[in-house]
Amino acid sequence: MKRFVIILFLCTCMFCAGKVDAKTLKAPKKSRIVKVTDYIPDIQTDIRYATKNNFTGKKIYKSKVAYLRYGTILKLKKVQKQLKKENLSLMIWDAYRPVSAQYKLWKVCPNPAYVANPNKGYSSHSRGNTVDITIVSLDGKNYKMPTDFDDFSAKADRDYSDCPKKAKKHAQKLEKMMTKAGFKPYFGEWWHFSDSTNYPVKKER
Repeated sequence: MKRFVIILFLCTCMFCAGKVDAKTLKAPKKSRIVKVTDYIPDIQTDIRYATKNNFTGKKIYKSKVAYLRYGTILKLKKVQKQLKKENLSLMIWDAYRPVSAQYKLWKVCPNPAYVANPNKGYSSHSRGNTVDITIVSLDGKNYKMPTDFDDFSAKADRDYSDCPKKAKKHAQKLEKMMTKAGFKPYFGEWWHFSDSTNYPVKKER
């Protein structure tokens, strides 16, 4: 019996070792790029460029983990907290993008209408303060929005005149909440928000 208890204890420790308690985690500098779910455990992610489910049809990222500046995460956490009161959640489609991934994306799709040309400047995603995001239910079901991620039609912009009323209402709700938390929306993509606090491009060593 004693041996069984010891084994059970060790197994529990091993299981817990893979998890991070956001409440006890020491806060890093706001400029540090960290794993989003370490500080917002209940936020949902669907990193499209780590899958083939994106407009290129190819995997651009090696990892499905979302990273952002810690200061940006603190602002995002405020929005998540508000949405949870309505049984809703944020879902991240894209976050920090390594410069190497931007070059890879450009190689697959060398069209400045869709992808920022890394030879002429970097994507705001490479600063670690920009996020592509939507709203979903707590169980991950879709919440009516104007379009899916990376839709390059006129329906994706913030004009909203060509989308259903419910989708318009939901997109404006997200924009209002994100703006209030300290983000700047991009007119051409209803899902794209940049932290009003600017950071330099994070370059790999």
